[in-house]
Amino acid sequence: MTLDDLRNIDLNNISGWPLPVKIGGIIIVCLIILGAGVWFIVQPEWEDFKRTQAQEEQLKTTYSSKVALAINLDAYKQQMEEMRQTFGSLLRQLPNTTEVPDLLIDITQAGLGRGLEFVLFKPEKEAPKDFYAELPISIKVRGTYHELANFISDVAALPRIVTFGDIDIGAEKKSNKLLMTAKAKTYRYLDENEIAEIAKAKKGKQRSRRRR
Repeated sequence: MTLDDLRNIDLNNISGWPLPVKIGGIIIVCLIILGAGVWFIVQPEWEDFKRTQAQEEQLKTTYSSKVALAINLDAYKQQMEEMRQTFGSLLRQLPNTTEVPDLLIDITQAGLGRGLEFVLFKPEKEAPKDFYAELPISIKVRGTYHELANFISDVAALPRIVTFGDIDIGAEKKSNKLLMTAKAKTYRYLDENEIAEIAKAKKGKQRSRRRR
């Protein structure tokens, strides 16, 4: 079959086409049908299959994690109980409102008992946190190196939590002693009413910010 034969093919008379042309046309039609089937039928099904596989893997992972939790449930309960006991013991080291004045007296007595001279002892405004309040105290004391060291050691040994920060120690020429300035911090736990008030104040601030 020549090129002229192809040019003379009558599209309206398919039965009169040469055999090779008929076979080529059938192949082209089959390829078009096959491509359309892949694009419109097989491709969506394949994507659904991949999504189902991904969901299956996710469900397997979730199942495995839940099985692990179920197997270790008793151990988790024991850990929670230990954490609850530890938290309770730490909470008992935080003074309540009525115990704070006694704690301040204990700190001053620890310094006086070591022979220190208090130049400044100023409790400052407390800073409420989530379930406790931080009570900063500005301290300035005068004494020897050993007196200062013993004072800090005695305060650390108190049954309540007291920490020291911003410590600065300098020598005084007149008295031949050391002058220490520091920021002591103690903490007290908040009762339920105080926690509720703090939460209420936070919500009020968030609302005011949203309105702006």
